[in-house]
Parts: sequence; C-alpha cells; structure tokens
Amino acid sequence: MRRKNSSATTPDVDQLRQSHTPEAVSNRLRSAPTQSYLKDLIYGGTDGAVTTFAVVSGVAGAGMSEAIIIVLGLANLIADGFSMAVSNFLGTRAEHQQREQKRKEERRHIELLPEGEREEIRQIFEKKGFSGDELDRIVSTICNDKERWIDTMIQEEHGLSLTGPSPWKAALATLLAFIVVGTIPLIIFLWNLLASAPHPDPFIFSAWSTGFAFFSIGAFKGRFLNQSWFISGIETFLIGSSAAILAYATGFLLRGLVDG
Repeated sequence: MRRKNSSATTPDVDQLRQSHTPEAVSNRLRSAPTQSYLKDLIYGGTDGAVTTFAVVSGVAGAGMSEAIIIVLGLANLIADGFSMAVSNFLGTRAEHQQREQKRKEERRHIELLPEGEREEIRQIFEKKGFSGDELDRIVSTICNDKERWIDTMIQEEHGLSLTGPSPWKAALATLLAFIVVGTIPLIIFLWNLLASAPHPDPFIFSAWSTGFAFFSIGAFKGRFLNQSWFISGIETFLIGSSAAILAYATGFLLRGLVDG
C-alpha cells in the first residue's frame, strides 16, 4: 500500500518541483496575478436559482397559475439579475477606488512626513521578527523606492491587495451565472406553455431540477477548491432548499389572500 501511494503522488511532486525552479518562479512572479471570478459565478448562480425558485415556490404555494409563475420568474431574472450585476460592479469598483485613494494618501504622507512613514515601515517589519542590521537593510531597501514603499504600506498598514478583479468582468460573471442557473426552475413551465404534451406536475420537476442545480454549483466549487465535491454540493443544496421551503410555506400560508 505504501509503495502504491508513493508512486501515485510522484507525478504531482515532480510537477510541483518543476514549477519551483528559479526560472519558473521568476517567470511566475513577473506575470500579472491571475484574477479569479469564482466568487462572482457562485454568488450569481446560487442567488439566481434561489430567487427564481423562491418565486416558483411562493406562487405554487399560493395555488396560482403557471402563467403567473412564468411572468414573475422572468421578471425576477431580468430585474434581480441586472440589480445584482450592477451592485457587484459598484462594489468591485469601490474597492479599486479605495485602493487608489489610499495610494494617494500614502504618497502624500511620504512627501510630507518621510521620517514618520519610515518609522511605520520599521515597526511593521520589527513585528515580523526582524531586528538590528537586517531590519535596517529592509527599511532602507523599501524606502529607497517610493512605489515599493507605497505598495508596502497599502498591503501591510491597510490590508489591501495591490490588484483586484475587473468590475466589468465581475458584473458580467454574476449576470451570466444568475440568468443561466436562474432559468432552470422555469424551464418546465416554459415547456408546458409551448409544448403540445405538457408535464403533469411541473412544480415537482422544477424542484428536482433546481435541487440538482444547487448541488452542481456546490460540487463545482468543491472541485475547483480541491475540497470534497460531495460535501460542498450537499451544503449548497441544503442552503438553497431552505430558502425554497420558506418561500413555499409563505405562499401557502398567504394563499387565502389570493383566493379572496
């Protein structure tokens, strides 16, 4: 068993070793950091499925017609999807603006109070365990390059990254995921509207397909992050299902208002 496990991990170790040669490390550090939009995809997809199926559940619980489900579901896809994309765009752009504002602020502080800012660098690296001549060399190296000095203050004092995702790409990822996954609960109702042989129980079909969408989103996240795809899928499924159950129960409890 030990020999089998060892041979199984050898290709991974060899690949890892090749990616950490001096040349490979140099090339990787010269390249711009790759921005991930996984958060935006997961956020948009999950919310698209939750909110659209919440509409389906609420309307179905109230005993209203399939036509109302389609109208309200499509209205939700367009309005809520656009709203989420805009909100994500504004939030991501605000992070960029905050980073630039702090950069201008630190540049001004360095120009007006260089010794005070130099002392901040000293104390930052002193807390990291550096001292004596080694600390002096670090402070001197950083402070001899104004841009490096500002970058260090951005990261160490303010806890901000030097780069961030594109607001437009983040918004687009959210919108596309929201619409694609959010359409799943409505597919069977659209089918019944257009097909000559409608499904006899569209709500049950919608519930199963939406549950599968929840699980798939979680499984995708788990595989992408090298976590258990099954556990991640079940977690997302339970969270999404809880929202759907609440929406259905609300519609069911308030169905008297519709009947009235």
